[in-house]
Amino acid sequence: MSLSQSEKATHFRALHEGPGIFIIPNPWDAVSARLLAGLGFQALATSSAASAATLGRKDGAISREQALAHSRMIVDATDLPVSADLERGFGEVP
Repeated sequence: MSLSQSEKATHFRALHEGPGIFIIPNPWDAVSARLLAGLGFQALATSSAASAATLGRKDGAISREQALAHSRMIVDATDLPVSADLERGFGEVP
């Protein structure tokens, strides 16, 4: 079953508002995202360092398009909500 963006957002908000805490791991590719989902994690978060490492680069040294493609790969791997680490949003100035 594929959840809509709205359903994922509602679930993610509920995790933040729920009792207690939740742990949000950082997968580095689609396989690790699926493994973490299979272990029972309720949400995932991309990592700028992991994104860069998968391309053999240092943290902060990938393009906006590369970061978005990596985030899309993680999002498409599971039905879990995903928080994206996009550095400073690729905007040095407004």
